[in-house]
Amino acid sequence: MQTDAKVVHLNRVAPEHSPTSQAGRLPVALIQVRDKAAQQLKQALQALFDNADDTLFDMADRAASNAEQNAFFEAMRDLRLKRKTIERSFLQKVFESFAVASQYQVGQAPQLGGVSFESLSLVQDDVLEEAVALDAMVARVISRDGVALGHLTTRCNAIVSQKLDDKSNPLGPRVLCEQFMAACAGLGVEIRVKLIVLKLFEKYVLADLDQLYAAANQQLVEAGVLPELKSALPARRNAPGREAPGNRVARETAAASDGGAAFADEGVQEVFGALQELLSHVRGTAAVPRRAVPADALPISSNDLMRLLSHMQQRLPADGAPAADDFDLRNQLELLLTRASAKSGKARVVGEVDEDVINLVSMLFEFILDDRTLPDSLKALIGRLQIPMLKVAVLDKTFFSRGSHPARRLLNEIASAALGWSTQDDARRDSLFQRIEQVVQRLLNDFTDDPSIFADLLAEFLAFTGDERRRSELLEQRTRDAEEGRAKAELARQQVEQALNARLLGKTLPEVVVLLLQQGWSKVLQLSCLKHGAESAEWQAALAVMDDLVWSVEPHEEPEDRQRLLELVPNLLKALREGLAGAAIDPFVTSEFFSQLESVHVQAFQRFARAPVEPEALAAPLGNEAGDELPDDLDALLEVPAAEPEPAVPAMVEVVEEIVLLAPGELREREPEISLPDDDETLLQVDSLRVGSWVEIMEDEEHKLRCKLAAIIKPTGKYIFVNRTGMKVLEKTRMGLAVEFRRAAIRMLDDALLFDRALESVIGNLRKLKGA
Repeated sequence: MQTDAKVVHLNRVAPEHSPTSQAGRLPVALIQVRDKAAQQLKQALQALFDNADDTLFDMADRAASNAEQNAFFEAMRDLRLKRKTIERSFLQKVFESFAVASQYQVGQAPQLGGVSFESLSLVQDDVLEEAVALDAMVARVISRDGVALGHLTTRCNAIVSQKLDDKSNPLGPRVLCEQFMAACAGLGVEIRVKLIVLKLFEKYVLADLDQLYAAANQQLVEAGVLPELKSALPARRNAPGREAPGNRVARETAAASDGGAAFADEGVQEVFGALQELLSHVRGTAAVPRRAVPADALPISSNDLMRLLSHMQQRLPADGAPAADDFDLRNQLELLLTRASAKSGKARVVGEVDEDVINLVSMLFEFILDDRTLPDSLKALIGRLQIPMLKVAVLDKTFFSRGSHPARRLLNEIASAALGWSTQDDARRDSLFQRIEQVVQRLLNDFTDDPSIFADLLAEFLAFTGDERRRSELLEQRTRDAEEGRAKAELARQQVEQALNARLLGKTLPEVVVLLLQQGWSKVLQLSCLKHGAESAEWQAALAVMDDLVWSVEPHEEPEDRQRLLELVPNLLKALREGLAGAAIDPFVTSEFFSQLESVHVQAFQRFARAPVEPEALAAPLGNEAGDELPDDLDALLEVPAAEPEPAVPAMVEVVEEIVLLAPGELREREPEISLPDDDETLLQVDSLRVGSWVEIMEDEEHKLRCKLAAIIKPTGKYIFVNRTGMKVLEKTRMGLAVEFRRAAIRMLDDALLFDRALESVIGNLRKLKGA
């Protein structure tokens, strides 16, 4: 019976239907459920992303290292950039899952593929962690909202063609989680950040599914879909003036997600209180002078102080103006308060807490502007951040206690990036200087009382420095590779020099042979040493060729020497040709060498002329092998008539000086360095240098060079320094660096976090003053 014409292959047809096509049209009641659910999910996702920064900053605050902190900041930036894409993708998948639910599909038997041992691989750890987290999240929702979800699934089955269960319900927790994970697939973050994002999804989206299920069930009941199912309404967790779901979850997350936030405020107060306690002992001293104020003076509020600071910020002298270096924040603030007091008729002063904050920030910037690690050319630019930093400290006292506070972190990142900045750099054309200038100017222009601008600027600056760092690391690695290659080549040259001097020094040999070995065969030896090593068979074979060549041009009188020479020369010439060709020696130079070498060998054969030699004995070894032709008339060559004059003797040279091989472009040997005893203090300073250490070297009275130790080439003892772009700028030996330390022309740069060093210095100074 013919049935093929009646078979419709739904797998081929389904992709042609959009979610809104006739074949996939939803019942009106389900469309209403979908749209309302999508709206709630959209709001919950927005709340998730709105609060993701705070969560990631909190995680960064507890990070154990700078690298871990950077990972959280990079994740924050990635989330910001891809937020809209994730939201759009997730909602699109929700709509698609509803469309699929309305399409009838023919059931298919499960496909049982062949099993191979290659396919039985362990699940990757990251995938396993995600799966475990997803299962746990789904289980919690089912445990809490399983009844409401079951009723929703039953009602949906009453009006759609496809059979659903709780796992395939478009609004079920498993489907939602899988769709969110698929939408986040483009995030370039590590597994721990992914797990944090999943936790946020649970807190901001899944936590309110009971409300979503209740609303969806109620909509379907009102549409007459299985009204007999009685679904218990969820507990009203929010009052009539209730919080938005995102706000409630944000509060819960702040209280529980970090495992220690309950003590955060106490820790902040403890740190700031300790600083206040130290300040209390030095008020009225030269460090913190006490200002004379009337007894009836009224302290201004923090909001009024912020307005005064914003006024000063907008009128800060332009960068580079003469008044900018002499700007005294406390004096300027005192002048504004004096004017306000005269205008109102009442003495106005800054409150004690705000006064302490002002004093602390002023001390911090005094250290920063005196710090020798910070380039002088950037100090004035960074000094303009004093008012914005003070405003942040007035608003948020965690500025003093949180190592990852955005404002504090921004200052540290700017200082770290500027560590390698040199005064010789053209500031106006330098991308780093321009970026720091943009950050400073934007803070001065845009920062009023919303500190979130620091988080935005920090993320942008980290992205910029990340790109700069990757480029410099790439060039730095190329520099290291090139220097290691140079070191290997230098060692190979030294090996060749030793081999040449061991065989030639003190001997008198034909000039052509000495030149051939020094200018040509030395390159063959060096190439063999680089490719195969000084212990290899190839190296030994190249040395043997050199030994044979030297022996072949030395005077010999013994009969067995004559036979050896006859057997040696053809193979020797062949090996020489092949070796020189492999080393890419100029063929014209090679031809000239062989032409002269032929004459030398001819003379060596003529020395045996008086001895009877069978012509047949010469014909075989001296045949035209490998293109090395010898004279055809061997009888005439070996039996020279006594009356004929002796042929011209080849030029001979005595090798009395050691052979020195120079690299391309290299001049004569450097002048010998000063020798210092092994226990010299400056040598110990050199040995304390580590790859990555920054130093500043005085080239002369006016010029200083900032550079980073990129590599220590152990075979040659060279210390290679690069600038902040990764380009090589200096090469020193261990002894040469010790000499620089001895004449105080080099000093180490402290690459510790600038703000942390400043705060440590301020606390140390206050403790000293307290004990004085």
